Amino acid sequence: MPVMPKKSTTIEEQPIPVPKSRPVTAEPAVTEKDENTITFKASHFYAALSVLTFFFGILAGYVVWGTDLFARAGTASPQAANQAQVVEEPQVVRRYDIPTEGYPALGPEDAPITIVEFSDFQCPFCKRWFAEVYQPLLAEYEGQIRFVYRNLPLTSIHPDAFSAAEAAMCANEQNAFWGFHDKLLSGDVLGSSVYAQYASDLNLNASAFESCMKAGTYRSMIQKDSDFAINMGVNSTPTFFINGLAVIGAQPIEVFKQVIDKELAGEFPQ
Repeated sequence: MPVMPKKSTTIEEQPIPVPKSRPVTAEPAVTEKDENTITFKASHFYAALSVLTFFFGILAGYVVWGTDLFARAGTASPQAANQAQVVEEPQVVRRYDIPTEGYPALGPEDAPITIVEFSDFQCPFCKRWFAEVYQPLLAEYEGQIRFVYRNLPLTSIHPDAFSAAEAAMCANEQNAFWGFHDKLLSGDVLGSSVYAQYASDLNLNASAFESCMKAGTYRSMIQKDSDFAINMGVNSTPTFFINGLAVIGAQPIEVFKQVIDKELAGEFPQ
């Protein structure tokens, strides 16, 4: 049974503000009503990607996370930025301290790049990013990325997201988080019978897994994870922090590569 966040704050998946001259075909998240009307055209991203696309990808994070970029440009709000034709590079780069200790992680602890993803196992854009970017990105920077998963189940629109997060954490007890994670994001259906099947597929101890789920062992942990994200102002999935720099949405791999390359080259202030 999904557990709704304790706070009264309603999370809505919001579109990313962009210049009219370069519409986004993969917004970070949408409501259930809109999901059936959106067609993702990955080829458009790769054909149209440019320096402006890169700056939009990372600057979306700056806009949401309190930069004064649009205020300095004379724009009253991020929403009004839809009218902007030119996006300038911000003068101040804001990094966020996102705890990673104790959360499921892949990659060396001393990797130069840490990517924290706040995600929802029922979010269609999280699934899209997983299918198209996740593995190629880790392969491109093998040994250089530590990838950390944190939970933000949007229970108001994704009723099975919380239970899926619980199932993944119960699998984590048996060192099978990432295998379970991959199955959840690769499948189309969620629910107790699906979780039991995945546990069987991964050769987990079925009795221990079932006991973990029935006891609600990780409900509090997942709730605190969600509350942390909400209190920070994270309001859509997926949301990423690359060494603390916010990147919002199911952005194509080129956006992540350019951010990572600039970070590795020391081009962003610390």
